[in-house]
Amino acid sequence: MTIKRIDANKRMSEAVIYNGMVFLSGQVGSPGKTTKEQTVEALAAIDRLLKQAGTDKSRILSATIWLADMVDFDVMNEVWEAWLEKDSAPARATCEAQLASPLYRVEIIVTAAL
Repeated sequence: MTIKRIDANKRMSEAVIYNGMVFLSGQVGSPGKTTKEQTVEALAAIDRLLKQAGTDKSRILSATIWLADMVDFDVMNEVWEAWLEKDSAPARATCEAQLASPLYRVEIIVTAAL
């Protein structure tokens, strides 16, 4: 089966398509912005990558969300829930983690069906 890579460089691909599935790398917003703003930007990046892959957010199967601080859980969820389409909530996990830079507040990774 063919493996297709989207926006690849020597370190990583933003998305990989294989066997009817698309696997996205972790998406973040602009460093230093609020959790709400970073969540909006990360979800916009997810929309863009899913579109490039030939699918959309209604086909997301699973999501993992990392927060720099769980105090931001409700703020992130407010944006997440407004973004999701009705009756298309994926399996999901959310945890607190030290992200690549202290300026990042949220990182989201998803896997979707084509």
